[in-house]
This record gives sequence, structure tokens and C-alpha cells, in this order.
Amino acid sequence: MTTVTVIGSINLDRNIRVVRAPQAGETIHTKEIFSAAGGKGANQAVASQRSGAQTNFIGAIGDDEAGKSMFDLLKREKMNVNGIKIISNQTTGQAYIIVDDAGENRIMIHSGANMLFEPDYVQTQASLIEASDFVIAQFESPVDSTIKAFEIARQSGVKTILNPAPAMEHVPNELLAVTDLIIPNETETETLTGIKVTDLDSMQKSAQYFHNLGIKAVIITIGSKGAFYDVDHQGSGIVPAFKVKAVDTTAAGDTFIGALCSVLQKDFNNLPAAIKYGNRASSLTVQRFGAQPAIPFKQEIIDAKN
Repeated sequence: MTTVTVIGSINLDRNIRVVRAPQAGETIHTKEIFSAAGGKGANQAVASQRSGAQTNFIGAIGDDEAGKSMFDLLKREKMNVNGIKIISNQTTGQAYIIVDDAGENRIMIHSGANMLFEPDYVQTQASLIEASDFVIAQFESPVDSTIKAFEIARQSGVKTILNPAPAMEHVPNELLAVTDLIIPNETETETLTGIKVTDLDSMQKSAQYFHNLGIKAVIITIGSKGAFYDVDHQGSGIVPAFKVKAVDTTAAGDTFIGALCSVLQKDFNNLPAAIKYGNRASSLTVQRFGAQPAIPFKQEIIDAKN
């Protein structure tokens, strides 16, 4: 069984469904309001766990009702929640998500406790990282803490996966130097490389940019077209997406990453097949509303005929 440790964010998502997003100064009526578990880190961890990987989580919540609810939900997934720090007198992260009838979302985040766990705390969780096959991180939690986690992983032969989202213009070289696989989308790729992703040539140039920084493998997600991959000296290509009618794209990318890593080999030799599995998982997520409630289980992905 693959063991995955995710370091990152835990949010309570406040979802608002509308026919279309309001313009500046405009008031509109909503179709539905509901709360659900979310946060890029927690979403990726749930996707990994539901696809059969033993998943550990390192992050933080507040000592409020939202934190208790999120902790209980993650524990119910049967993942290892011992690495979640509870911070007194702090609010748990929350996201406010507007989803329109086209399935597009607009997200506003209050980070809360997500940004309040330090590298020293990550060091106390080193045993979780050292016993893993992969460590995954995003940019909804402190970068210094992610660097510490990736350094521990690199010293232990554990592969590191960086999802540079939300986009950050200046990513520390110390982090990129200990990243084995990077998974940006087209916008994040341009932010990091300065290369606008428009075609296969620009994706290959972007991949080479990352390879020059010492990153062995690159996946650029390209929305409904699928995902481009390039493993240094092992080949590149595009794995098409599955064609479905999306109703909510929230957590689509997180599902892709969590599901992919659950079946990925540490030498990346099966990367195209792992991407196809991640694409199939993501295609199920976008046909449902919410973040974690929409993430499929392994058998659903295997049985899917889309």
C-alpha cells in the first residue's frame, strides 16, 4: 500500500450556488447555500485516502466548532490525523465559494490557523514523513513549513510533490531544489516560468525550465484538455481528459493530485497511467457539488464508464 503524507490547509467551505456571478455593485439571489469540508490540503488527502493510500495529514485547525467538525470528518476518513495541530484562540480556515450554472467557481479564503504552524512543529512530525512514499504540499499553508517537510523527505528518500496553488510569483529556490514532481495549471506555470502556455512547444519549454531547477517530473494540467507530462530523460506527452458535463469544478485539481499519487510509482515510470486514473477521478468530482463530498472512492473510479 502506498503511504502519502499531505502538509497543507484545512477549510470549512461555505458554498453559494448562483445562476451567474454578480457584477460589481450588483445584488442577486442565490439558488442554494451549504457548508462542506474543504481546503486544498485536506481535499488532496481525502482523495488519496479514498483511492486506497494510507494517508497522513500535517496541518492546523483552530479550537472552534469548525475545527472540531473538520477534525472529526478527516478522522472518519480513516486517515492519520495525529499531525493536525489544534491552536488555541484561533479560527479554523474558511473558504467562501461561489459556483455558477456553468460550473465555474470563484473562491475567497480566510486562512486562519492554516498559516500558523511552524517548521519546528513539522520537525516533530518527521516520523510520518520518513515512513511515506510521497509528501504533497500546496501554497495554502506556510512555505517555510513546506520546505522543512520536503527537506526531511529528501533526506529519507521520500518523493516530494508540489502543487503551486494558489499561484505564487516568487517561490523560494530552497523549495524547488527539494521538489521531485511539480503540478501547476497553465496560469501557475506562466507565473512561475514567465512562459505563456499556449501549445505543446510552450509546455515543453516550461517543463525544461523546471528540469533546469532540478525538478525531475512535471505535470501541467490543461483543464478540459487533460494534462501534459514530462519526466526528465523518460519522455513526455498529453493524457486527454474525460468528457463530462461539469456542474462544479471545486476540488477537481485536488482530486486529480490525491488520486494520482495513490497509484504512482516512486520512479514515475507509470506516470501516464497514474494521470489517466487521476483524470477519471477528477471527472467524477466535477459532476457533483462541493469539495470533499464530491471526491470519489477507488471503486467508483474503477467502475466509471465516462
